[in-house]
Amino acid sequence: MRKAVWLAGFMMLGLTGPTAAQNTSPEAVAAAALKAAPVWDGHNDVPDKLRDMRRNVLGTFDFSDTRAERDPTGKTPPFQTDIARLRAGKVGAQFWSVYVSAALSEPQAVQATLEQIDVMKRIIARHQADLAYCETADCAARAMKDGRIASLLGIEGGHSIGTSLSVLRQMHALGVRYMTLTHTRNNAWADAGTDTPVHGGLTDLGRDVVREMNRLGMLVDLSHVSEATMLDTLDVTKAPVIFSHSNATAINQHARNVPDSVLDRLKANGGIVMVNFYPPFVSEDRRQWNARRAAEKARLDALNLGNPKASELALEGWVKANPAPNGGIADVANHLDHIKRRIGAAHVGIGGDFDGIDVTVDGLGDASTYPALFVELARRGWTRTELEGLASGNMMRVMKAAEAYAASRKGDAPIENPVSF
Repeated sequence: MRKAVWLAGFMMLGLTGPTAAQNTSPEAVAAAALKAAPVWDGHNDVPDKLRDMRRNVLGTFDFSDTRAERDPTGKTPPFQTDIARLRAGKVGAQFWSVYVSAALSEPQAVQATLEQIDVMKRIIARHQADLAYCETADCAARAMKDGRIASLLGIEGGHSIGTSLSVLRQMHALGVRYMTLTHTRNNAWADAGTDTPVHGGLTDLGRDVVREMNRLGMLVDLSHVSEATMLDTLDVTKAPVIFSHSNATAINQHARNVPDSVLDRLKANGGIVMVNFYPPFVSEDRRQWNARRAAEKARLDALNLGNPKASELALEGWVKANPAPNGGIADVANHLDHIKRRIGAAHVGIGGDFDGIDVTVDGLGDASTYPALFVELARRGWTRTELEGLASGNMMRVMKAAEAYAASRKGDAPIENPVSF
C-alpha cells in the first residue's frame, strides 16, 4: 500500500514538475506581467515622423501598419511604430511626443506644437478601435482594460510654450499631460543638459512653470535638462516628476542621463526614470565611439581643407573599418538594474524613444520588441510584481499622484507672468 502511494506521488511529481518549471520560466514570468500590466511607454515621436515624412498631410496614411511607408527624399528612417507592432509589443498606453525643434523662434514653436497636437489627435481619431485618446490615469486604465491603447500627449521642450504661463495653461486645456522642461538647448528659464549653462538651473520664471504645472496636474519631465535644473525642480515640485526617456549616468556618462545624486532625490519625490533604447545613451562604448568619430572627422576636415568630398569619403572608410557598437538588451537591463538597486523598482519605467531615434540597441529595434527586455529582466531575477510596476504600474501611480495634488489645489489662482509685448 505504501509502495502504491509512493508511486502515485512520484508520478504526480513527474507530471507537475515540468509544468511548474515552465510557469516560473523567465518567458512565463514576463508574459504574465505584461498580461496583467501592459507597457505604458513614456515617449514616442510618431508625430514628428509624420511632420518630416508627410508634412502632416495624412491622406491615405494607415497607422495600422507602417512598414511600407518610406520618405521619398530618403532622409527620414522608416517608421518603428504602428498599431500592429504596438500590439505585438504588449503596449497598453503611450505618451505621444508633440516635439518641435528648439531652433524655432518662440512664436513658431507654439504654432508648430499646436500642429503636432492636431496631427496626433487625427491619427487617434482614425483608429478608435485600437487607440483611445486619454487625459487622465483613470481613462488610461479603462482603455487598457478594454483592450485599447491609451494615447496621451506630451510636449518635449519648454520652447513650445513661448515663455508664457498662459500658453502653458492652454496646452494643458488641449490635453497635454507632460512637458519636458527643455530640449537640447537652454530656453529663457531653464538650462538643458547638452548646452552651455546660462541660468545655473531654473530661473524664477522656471520655478513658477514647475509650480503651475503642479497646480494643473501636468507632469514635469526632466529628460534633456541639466543636473542643476533637475535638482532645482526637485526643490520646487510638490508632485512626482518623470524622466520620460533617460538612462543612468552611472552606466553611461552621457549628459542626457540621470546622475546618482538626482536618483537619490527622486526616491523621496516618488518619481520615475523611463529608460530608453538609444545607443549613445545606453552603451558607454557607443558614447566613446561617437567621440572618436568626432575627433576623426575634425582631423580629416583639417587635412582636406577645401575638399569636403574627400573628407566625407575618408570618414566613410573609417566608419566601415570601425563599426559603431550599438549595445543590446543586456545594456538596457543594466540601467534598469542600477536604478532598481539604487532607489528601488518602484522608480523605473520604459521610454523607448521610437521614431525619434535613427538607430536602436540590438534586439529592441521597434515597438514590437518590449517583451524581450522583460524576459531578460525576469532572467535576472526581477519578480512579476516588479515587472508589472516597470511596465505601467509605476507610471500609473505617478500620474495619479500628480492628479491628486492638482485636485488638492483646485482653489488656487493661476500663477501669472507678464506678456512679452
